[in-house]
Amino acid sequence: MNPSIQQLRVFVAVAHSRSLAEASERVHLSQPAISIALRKLEENVGGALFARTTRQLALTPEGDAFLPVAVRLLNDWNEAFEDLNDQFSKQRGKVTVAALPTLAAGLFPRVIKRFHEAYPRINLSLHDVLAEQINQMVREGRADLGLSVPPEDADDLTFEPVLEDSYVAVCPLGHPLLAQSSVQWRQLAAYPFIGINRLSSSRQDIDRIMQSVDERLDILCDARQIATVGRMVAAGLGISVLPSLSFRQIATDGIEHRPLVEPTIRRELGIILSRRHPPSAATSALRQLIHDYE
Repeated sequence: MNPSIQQLRVFVAVAHSRSLAEASERVHLSQPAISIALRKLEENVGGALFARTTRQLALTPEGDAFLPVAVRLLNDWNEAFEDLNDQFSKQRGKVTVAALPTLAAGLFPRVIKRFHEAYPRINLSLHDVLAEQINQMVREGRADLGLSVPPEDADDLTFEPVLEDSYVAVCPLGHPLLAQSSVQWRQLAAYPFIGINRLSSSRQDIDRIMQSVDERLDILCDARQIATVGRMVAAGLGISVLPSLSFRQIATDGIEHRPLVEPTIRRELGIILSRRHPPSAATSALRQLIHDYE
């Protein structure tokens, strides 16, 4: 039994008008075509839906019971295609983004503003998590795209560069290092240090670079949140190292920063997508907006 959507439309039109001629005008089919559609529908369902008289068509009890079902099916059909069209035209939808805290706070707010202005009916959901969590969320389809560093050993993910960031030394006002235009990495070892999350990609970079210059940080404590690092530095407890984008997130009275050199490290940041999950129209629009970001 495979009634077609056309047969349902014909049935509803005839049921409402009780006239083949009027139904013909409603669905833009000839009367013979309507008669054929009704006959095939009745063959499919196994019985008569109309009682034919000399003057008009009347619904049988079975036809009368089926009418609200047919109307609901047609409405569901139309709504489904309207919703699909809205998604393709980016009038409706949802995009879930997983981003490094640095990018979530330093880049994404302005991107969200532009995206919402262009596509006000698309909902954006943001998760600020660590790099490995971003990779996993994109891999599993729990995030439509990621904003992070290039993933390592991840053939199922793609990376599209968007911008480069660098590391800066963050110090309380009046600190001796702020008398310099730049700070060497090895100089950090001489002062108490406020570390950031040991599992973060930034912390892993910092530890690797300090090892390369054959120095060790005097870590007073580690903080999970970048904002907490900023407040502890402002209180004079120590210095820290953060991505330069992060400084926008914590910039406040009592702290300043200087670029780190010898070595000068450039950190590539960009979009992570899954090779297994093609992006939706809304995700593609957001992706392009991120690439166009200045």
